[in-house]
Amino acid sequence: MHSEGSLRVGLVGLGSLGIRLGREFDRLSGAELVALADVSQEILGSAGRELGVPMSEQYAEYETMLDEASLDAVAIATPNGLHYDQATTALDRGLHVLCEKPLSTTVSDALDLTRRAESGEEVVMLGYQRHLNPAFIAGRERWALGELRPTFITGEITHDWREYYEEMTDWRMDPELSGGGHLLNVGTHIIEAILWMTNLTPTHVTANIEFHDEEQLFDKQTSMLVEFENGTVANIADTGIVPRTREHIHIWDDEGAVYFEGREWDDRTAYTIDTEGTEHRPYPSDCGSKAAAFVESIADGTEPPSTARDALWATIVTMAAYESGRRDERIDIVEHYPALEDCPR
Repeated sequence: MHSEGSLRVGLVGLGSLGIRLGREFDRLSGAELVALADVSQEILGSAGRELGVPMSEQYAEYETMLDEASLDAVAIATPNGLHYDQATTALDRGLHVLCEKPLSTTVSDALDLTRRAESGEEVVMLGYQRHLNPAFIAGRERWALGELRPTFITGEITHDWREYYEEMTDWRMDPELSGGGHLLNVGTHIIEAILWMTNLTPTHVTANIEFHDEEQLFDKQTSMLVEFENGTVANIADTGIVPRTREHIHIWDDEGAVYFEGREWDDRTAYTIDTEGTEHRPYPSDCGSKAAAFVESIADGTEPPSTARDALWATIVTMAAYESGRRDERIDIVEHYPALEDCPR
């Protein structure tokens, strides 16, 4: 941090996610958004005016921003395929990193970045916002940090990407920038949330995927079964070709269930079901700020709410699903990714 004690942050990627992150940092007393980078000069200028970043601190090239701006941290909200290189480049310069999901577009890069994050002193936080939602935090306390073990899990997310598939012009349809289709870009939210709340170790993935392209990269919708070490199974469905965004995660255990529900991109809510079948609505839905959590982790020297290892395992399950869909067979995770033997759950 600079002498005034405020974290100096550079933001790369000024699409909808980037602008939201920029606004969060702009509101914080413990952080100062001092530099912006984006390939679009028009977007740079507009974001600079809104966020109070002068033209002298607006950059067309990310590495130029790192070289010329005085920074303590970077926030990365660029397309998926850029995350690994941009995060590792920042870590090479000793900067803290807040990176939007997914961690990378390959398991090998996700594994390498996780090792880098865990071996260094810099904070590396991923932008999985459900880690900041009171309902999901309570779910983690019930299962991953508690005594109860899930017995049956279902998850579903729906979303409208039909225009992307029809026109194939958006960056999400560029193999180098996207790395996959709807499952990697959006379905990752519920995969990661299930893994984080339960801390279960996935062992096998079986997926049926409807691909849009002959190369079988851009999935349109997926049905998958994830098997865990303790015998629990999760049924997960993802689609990008329906007109509304809806989300649910339902997790049962010996004391009932918690149902997590979402509409559009509003904060997710939840209610419990007890052993008698009675529903209760105990959880508020207000979600915390990614930027605030990131700055707090740096200031306190604590682990961020969403770590590289959390994101690694979401990447592993997602990529195993793609492989299963292409091969039409059940994938043994450790057998398919032997390097994971050195990086346990």
